[in-house]
Amino acid sequence: MSAVLKDPMKIWDIPGGIHPAEHKDLSNRTPIQALPLPRRLVLPLGQHIGAAAEPCVALGQRVRKGEKIAEANGFVSVPLHAPTSGTIACIGEQPYPHASGMLAPAIVIDSDGLDEWLPLTPPADYRSLEPGELLTLIREAGINGLGGAGFPTAVKLTARPTQKIHTLIINGTECEPYITADDVLMRERAAELVAGIAVLAHLIQPEQVLIGIEDNKPEAAAAVQAACAGHDFQVRVFPTKYPSGGEKQLIQILTGVEVPSGGLPADIGILCQNVGTCVAIHDAVLLGKPLISRITTLTGAALARPGNVEALIGTPVRELLAFAGLDQGRLNRLIMGGPMMGFTLPSLDVPLVKTSNCLLASTAEELPAPAPAMPCIRCGECAEACPASLLPQQLHFFALGQEHEQLKAHNLFDCIECGACAYVCPSSIPLVQYYRVAKAEIRELEQKQLKAEHSKQRFEQRQERLRRAEEQKEAERKARAEKAARAKAAQAEAPPAAAASPADEALKKLKIEASMAQVALKKAEKQLAAHDTAELQAQVAELRRAAEAAQQALAEAQAAAPAPAPKAAGDEALKKAKIEAAMLKAQLRKLEKLDSPDDEQQAEIARVRQQLEAAEKTLAELDREKPAAAAKPAGDEALKKAKIEAAMLKAQLRKLEKLDSPDDEQQAEIARVRQQLEAAEKALTELDNPKPAAAAKPAGDEALKKAKIELAMKRAELKKAEKAGSDESALQTLRDALAAAEQALHAAEENSDKPAPQLVRTERPGVDAEQKALKTEVAFARADLRKLERDDSAAADALEQARSRLAEAERKLAEYQT
Repeated sequence: MSAVLKDPMKIWDIPGGIHPAEHKDLSNRTPIQALPLPRRLVLPLGQHIGAAAEPCVALGQRVRKGEKIAEANGFVSVPLHAPTSGTIACIGEQPYPHASGMLAPAIVIDSDGLDEWLPLTPPADYRSLEPGELLTLIREAGINGLGGAGFPTAVKLTARPTQKIHTLIINGTECEPYITADDVLMRERAAELVAGIAVLAHLIQPEQVLIGIEDNKPEAAAAVQAACAGHDFQVRVFPTKYPSGGEKQLIQILTGVEVPSGGLPADIGILCQNVGTCVAIHDAVLLGKPLISRITTLTGAALARPGNVEALIGTPVRELLAFAGLDQGRLNRLIMGGPMMGFTLPSLDVPLVKTSNCLLASTAEELPAPAPAMPCIRCGECAEACPASLLPQQLHFFALGQEHEQLKAHNLFDCIECGACAYVCPSSIPLVQYYRVAKAEIRELEQKQLKAEHSKQRFEQRQERLRRAEEQKEAERKARAEKAARAKAAQAEAPPAAAASPADEALKKLKIEASMAQVALKKAEKQLAAHDTAELQAQVAELRRAAEAAQQALAEAQAAAPAPAPKAAGDEALKKAKIEAAMLKAQLRKLEKLDSPDDEQQAEIARVRQQLEAAEKTLAELDREKPAAAAKPAGDEALKKAKIEAAMLKAQLRKLEKLDSPDDEQQAEIARVRQQLEAAEKALTELDNPKPAAAAKPAGDEALKKAKIELAMKRAELKKAEKAGSDESALQTLRDALAAAEQALHAAEENSDKPAPQLVRTERPGVDAEQKALKTEVAFARADLRKLERDDSAAADALEQARSRLAEAERKLAEYQT
């Protein structure tokens, strides 16, 4: 325990704080009352922090009390349940309790008056449940925090893997004036409160449980103390001061430990829960009831019967105030919450939500309008009252100037918006409103920056994909060019084909004439179908006769021509099998490149793979049946294969080495290919050495060739170093090496039998200035025209002017050149 608390029994004070008039005796003198069943309930889908719930019912559907009507929509979300039995009357925009007065999505239930419960199924013994099951039960009951901002309780209870919660704090402070909902709850339902705390203690296994209550609630403290008999829970009563009920402030009061700036209580191993939330956990786990009602304080001088009621979630505020005897003539402001942190409701038609702990119907005398704001006099009263040890006057100055970086540097987000600074301000400056606006602006800017960064990442990823695709296209283009060059070279080396006979030439001409006559006929028939005229009909008839004559002449020539020598059946079948196997391989590679093929594409891949296996099997059989060609020397064939394999491995290695940031798998692939390349080069060297040496060149020619290669390498090394920005000493070394290579080349030229090359100077006619200007004008005119043609919004007049300009420029250039 000493490691957790500085002094287990000591109560610490917090900086700042104020003592406003409490006015709690208006509502805490009567027990909790039951409200009559409302005729209609309005249930907003977003009554908590996080994603709003998703409706799971339909219009006209009958629901029973406790039945789920909306599912949780994400991790930080809770479901919603029907507070009574009835019919779904509406799913859509409804009034919502917010200062803006805006509508919000909601489900409307028309009560049938039966208040019929769904069968409840609580667990036999919650101690036998796994922590995950117990958290799911709390989440499915729709429980969120009932004393603060409404954070989903199950999410808050989900411990971090690296954090152990050693202290559980139960907040029974209720420090804000007028509000007494938690006070009467602790008085009348202390047993249920302690049972709910026991569920939490079983779930998170803390080393200690502390219950904090202010000393202005003696009856509640006594009731809770009596209910804790038999439990290792400590009730701590401490002096009243606002805002002791803040989560971070209560932690400091009970433990003496401060939550770090920008941090959470869980960061220091502490978890806080409100007393109302603990009772809701008791109802969910021990009784099987979801969160469908709460204790709410009805208070203020405009009410004849102030007190606390247990109201169903979704009850219209108008009915609650009518139950408490609202005097509409005296009502000045209706506040949801307390006078310090609450907000004015724009209408009485809004519903009660899970976080509504108080409705304050005040008169003009009770809560007069604030005085007009005056300039700050820098008195420092706000800084002394701030419980978070901030500098409110500086935050106000930076908020006015929208200096967001300064606001963050001065820990704006540590402000709990308690209103203590505005309460003591002699200039009546609404400081909290300035802070709320500044926080909203900063959050909006951060969201925009996050969105922009996400868009930037997507753009960069797209550019990288396009770059890789372009590289792949370029590599394929080069491969096709190399293949075409090899085919052209092979064709040039092949013996010239036998000259075609005159009969073959005549047959070829007849085929061309018949094809052209057929094309001309089809074109004329299309024109005739579009424009039926006598002239076109005559033209079509003439073309048809010409096509028939050409076809007849071709048929006669083919009949008279000798039949070509048939190819060997085996060769033809082998060729077809090779083509079919190659096409199936290409089709299979294309299908396998799909990122996430669906079921139909998977079936297509399997079918093509089977066809390819059958084609390869047929090809192998035909290949075995084919008579063997004249065998080449074994050494030449092996050497050729070794060269091809080494070249393919080099290309594969270069492709892999182009990757910007290869992962572990790609690194392993690079290492494997490099090893295979080394082995292939070694095998190639072994095969190349036994090869009989060619006729030896003269020694002088060989030395000259080596000197030229050495000079080219030295010059390339120097250029590379100059581009890389190497230091002068390294560059000088490379220059000396280049000079030595040049001397060696001169010596080799003198020792070789070849004559020294003669320098031949060729005079080239220059381009005069006028011709250069004309060519430049043509280039600019062409570029402007292309730019306009790519612009979909370009005007027709601009396009016509650009075309005229280009035509005129080309005409002038042609006239000058002629």
